[in-house]
Amino acid sequence: MAKTGQEQSAKAALKRIEFDEKELRHRCQLGTRQKLEELMAWNEDTEQASVIEGCLRYVHSLGPEGVREALRTHHKIVINENVAREFRNQSLAELKRDPGDEIVTPAREN
Repeated sequence: MAKTGQEQSAKAALKRIEFDEKELRHRCQLGTRQKLEELMAWNEDTEQASVIEGCLRYVHSLGPEGVREALRTHHKIVINENVAREFRNQSLAELKRDPGDEIVTPAREN
């Protein structure tokens, strides 16, 4: 006899407890989702969770030093000279318009 939906749900809940299974969720931007979809296509896998788990196992296998290298951000922020100048000019203009709190410098003792 086939199990009811409630019986199947109860059995699945017991398995989650037995294997200490926890649901992990996080939000990601379009670029990250596209990378995941590409990994899924390369692996011919339609399950996001199994691809993410595989990636975690691989990264873990790199060890502490390998992980630091693999996960290190390789981006360098460079501020264009014109942008820096414009930011400075606008900042100074805003300070002239509204200097904000006054700064009182203590007198020097000789």
